Order: sequence, then structure tokens, then C-alpha cells
Amino acid sequence: MSVKAGESANLPESVAIELRRTAAELLENVSSYADDMLNYLLERIPEAGADDDLRGLTLGSCSSNLEAALSMVRHGIDVSAATAPVTALEHARAMAARGYSVDVMLRFYRMGHAYFSERILARITDFVSDPALVLAVVADLQSYAFAYVDRISSEVAAEYIAELNRIQNRVRAARTDAVRGLIAGDRIDFGRAERTLAHRLTGWQTAFVCWTDRDDADLARVGAAVGAHFGSHHPLLVPDGAQALWGWVATTRAPDVVAEGLAALADELPKEVQICIGTPAQGPGGFRDSHVQAQRGRRVVELSGRGAPVTSYTELALVDTMSGDLDLAHGFVAIELGALAVKGRREDEERRTLLAVLDAQGGLAAAAEELGVHRNTVLQRLRRAEERRGRPATDRIVELHAALRLVQILGPVVLTSEPG
Repeated sequence: MSVKAGESANLPESVAIELRRTAAELLENVSSYADDMLNYLLERIPEAGADDDLRGLTLGSCSSNLEAALSMVRHGIDVSAATAPVTALEHARAMAARGYSVDVMLRFYRMGHAYFSERILARITDFVSDPALVLAVVADLQSYAFAYVDRISSEVAAEYIAELNRIQNRVRAARTDAVRGLIAGDRIDFGRAERTLAHRLTGWQTAFVCWTDRDDADLARVGAAVGAHFGSHHPLLVPDGAQALWGWVATTRAPDVVAEGLAALADELPKEVQICIGTPAQGPGGFRDSHVQAQRGRRVVELSGRGAPVTSYTELALVDTMSGDLDLAHGFVAIELGALAVKGRREDEERRTLLAVLDAQGGLAAAAEELGVHRNTVLQRLRRAEERRGRPATDRIVELHAALRLVQILGPVVLTSEPG
């Protein structure tokens, strides 16, 4: 019996007859051989006896594969016609459901082939009485067994992968549903949500959003780096399409999310990825609120065209609040800054100087140090800024400060191209 169609004619008739007769005799005790094969596998693969269901499926797979292969030999059926038995496919699905690797699952077939070689072929002389035919029968049985295992193991591996994908899709869907329910503020079982997400909803929740314009960026690695920065080696990560990722870190204390504390994190990130981090907040409500802030922060970053790799929402909160309606924000800036609300290098210098003076609560020396210029330069720019604005810097200080912050973050979005 050859493993390929069309070659059986090259096999001597005496060998073919003996081969089929041997297969028929082996089939008479296939149940006994299946039990023996199961014990053989249990000794070598501990996972085979993990539970009664898997043990039963392993026995069923042993029995159905032995019966299928020997029946094909008995009837001279080419091995290319072999298909994986139902129990073998179910065994593969069960291995995937239990989280075993594909290598462990395929080891059943390698060990099954070893059993066939050691136990059955070792007794071949009990079935083939003519010494002249023994070697030919053994060689053909071994060749057929190898080809059968090779073919069936490919099928069960494909089914294992398909089942693993189905399981992972169900897990992803459940995780996504739980996350969206939390974000929407739905009434959900928080304990169940924690189990589904493998994420604590108690304590402090810090959300972040990663995004990029590239399809090959490893956002999962970026998310893991953010989690590690905040002291968590298992952050909750949820893909948002191919170019964005949502993440959450649960901690017992509120982490530091000020700009200075994020500098070390920025150094670890690829240049093509940007991150916005929400304000830490507590509990399921904090899970939602911090995420909303991270998403709103992303909107501001994208509006502004800022190139900073990591941004904290705390830096953008005022601008976010004031820029929900960009037309209103643009009008507010124009009213508060006057001719200073125009695009231009000199206007930009004067705006930055005016903002530095306000940040320093009127201290010219502190503003000069911040800007890296001489105190007299600050004074000159301040006077020109007041002239452009049409009123002193002490007039409507709160509104002036807010308008300058808007320009600092959003830039051209809220500026006018030409004076008028």
C-alpha cells in the first residue's frame, strides 16, 4: 500500500494482500489499542488528563484516528483522501479553549505516531508470518502512518487556530462591550466587568489614548510602556481601529501626570506615536471621566498640530473648555487681543512675552529668565503688545490670560491672517 495514488501498482501483490490482512486484524482490536494509546499519551503529555472531558476527547481521537487510518489501509484508499475525524477536530477546539499552545496539541499526534511505531509495528511478526514480507509490510505501514499523521495534524492545527480566533474574538467583543458600557455610564455589574476586563475598577483610574498615522506602529507595546511608567505591568488596552489605542491603569495612589513627570516616558516612545493622558480619578466613574478627558485632549492636540509625544489633559483643560465652539473661541481671542490676534513673527514674540509676564504675575525678571532674553527686551515687547492690543495688560487680566492660552495651544486655529 503506497501513500500516493497510482503507486499501489508498484507494490507486489503478496505484500499488498498481507498489508490489508494485517490492517484488518488490527482493526478487530482497535478499542484495546485506543485505550493503550491513551495511557501512553497520559504518561508523556500531562495535559491529556487535565479533566474528564479532555481525557474522553483524547480517547475518542485515538480511537477514531486509528480506525480511520487502518480502514483506509485495509481498503486500499489513498492517504490523500484522509480527513480529520470529528472527535479529533473537537479535541483541537477543546485544547484551544483551555489555553494550551498549538505545539502541545500537535504533540498528541507526534506521540501517537510514536505509539504506533513502538507498540503495533513491534508486534508485526504476530500478524505477518512470512519473514520475507515483514520488512516490506512494516515499511509501507510506517510510511502510510507518517503521511496520515502529517495530513491530519495540519487539519487539526487549522481548526485549533480557527477556534482560538473565535475565542479571542468573543473575548475582545466582551471586553469592548464592558468598556463601552463603563464609558457610557450604563448600569452594569462591576464585579463581572472586572473579571471580563481583568482590570480593577476600584482605586485610581488613569486613562490614556495613543494614536498614530501609521499602520505598522506597535501600539500595544506603547500602551505597555505607559502602564509600566505608572507602575502597572498589566494595563487594560483596547484597540480603537488600526491606528489608535485606549488604555487604563489602576493604581492605589493617584499617579503624577504633570508635564515634567512625563518627560521620561516621552523618551521611550516611537516618534510617530502621540499620547494624551487623562486626569486620574477614582472608581468606575473615574474610569469614564479620565477616558473622556484623554479623548478630548486628543482633539485639542490634533487641532493644534502640537508635536509633543505625550500630553497631559491638565495642560489642555482650559483650552478644551473654551474651544468647544471654535468660532466663539476665535471671536473671543480677537476681542481680547485686538491687533495682537494676527499671525506673524513679531506678534508671536509679543504674545509669548505677555503670557510670560502674566504667568510671572507681572515679574519682568522672571519672565525674562523664562524666555531667555534681557529684561529690557521683555519691557519693550510688553509695551508693543499693549499698543497692538489697544489697552494695558492690566485690563481684563483673566480674559487676556485665557485668550493667550488659547493661542499658545491652538495657534493659527484661533488667529486672524490679516489685521482688520
